[in-house]
Amino acid sequence: MLMSMPVETATSSDALWDALKNRAGGDFFYSVKTTGVYCRPSCASRLPRRENVDFYPSCDAAEAAGFRPCLRCRPRGDSRQAEQARLIAEVCRFIEGAEDAPSLDQMAARAALSPHHFHRLFKSVTGLTPKAYVDAHRARRVRDGLSAGEAVTTALYDAGYGSNGRFYERSNAILGMTPTQFQRGGAGDIRFAIGQCSLGAVLVAQSEKGICAITLGDDAQALAADLQDRFPKANLIGADAAFEATVAQVVGMIDGDQMPDLPLDIRGTAFQQRVWQALRAIPPGETRSYSEVADAIGAPKAVRAVAGACAANALAVAIPCHRVVKTDGALSGYRWGVERKRALLLKEGA
Repeated sequence: MLMSMPVETATSSDALWDALKNRAGGDFFYSVKTTGVYCRPSCASRLPRRENVDFYPSCDAAEAAGFRPCLRCRPRGDSRQAEQARLIAEVCRFIEGAEDAPSLDQMAARAALSPHHFHRLFKSVTGLTPKAYVDAHRARRVRDGLSAGEAVTTALYDAGYGSNGRFYERSNAILGMTPTQFQRGGAGDIRFAIGQCSLGAVLVAQSEKGICAITLGDDAQALAADLQDRFPKANLIGADAAFEATVAQVVGMIDGDQMPDLPLDIRGTAFQQRVWQALRAIPPGETRSYSEVADAIGAPKAVRAVAGACAANALAVAIPCHRVVKTDGALSGYRWGVERKRALLLKEGA
């Protein structure tokens, strides 16, 4: 006969039930009277009825009450999600250590899974397909080689590209510029200007491809120094009359309800660009949680990576990372300060 030994107060028990309903995780376990088992809050089993659930602070407490561990979520061992994450991490190390780009079959064999199952699991854990991860790693090797001063051809072949032509076809998408320009530290003309908006100073910078930076702050000189650090060998050109009009459009986007169709030079990894595309699809006045954004890009387990992509965004408001909040609606970190995030959301009526 099972003994019911709930160890939480009524108030905290309600909070734990809310966390369980949202599958939010936490340092507790729950038992189900009708099945006689206890589970992690993240267990994929069907949500039980409230009257059949009790909560415990440890596995020992749940077992002392007469419940046995769930075979699905295995509360006493690593969770299935943790095992999957470790498995995929091992494959990622395999990819990074391989001289040539491994095939899907080779990666799946490394994980002892079928190619179809491996492809689906890899995308769920990392947010990228195996091929996209391989391509991103090769691109990172090219960037590292070019940054270290290697010749372009040497960097390409060391990264596993079979020919210069294949890489040059995609170099703008991979590096945001040609390999030679990247090697020279983003050398090229970048026009910029610093103006004022309701959120303080705003720097707007534009490359040949489009707006490459919209940054906010209290110190105009600090914004300019940050731009110089990002493009150390670029030819930074002060604003002319035509560019001042572009800055005015950006200020209007921040302070008002104008959404000008500005060309953007979006530079980031394949995963970051997927996240940023999802952010641009969030309508003004609405918010999404990090987990909802992860779901939107087909990578429900990549919540932390989504948060990292939001933090890496250098195009304030144009890529509206301020519309991403915690699951409970609370505001979390923002590259340009939480108060600016709050002000933008209030302006939009969110």
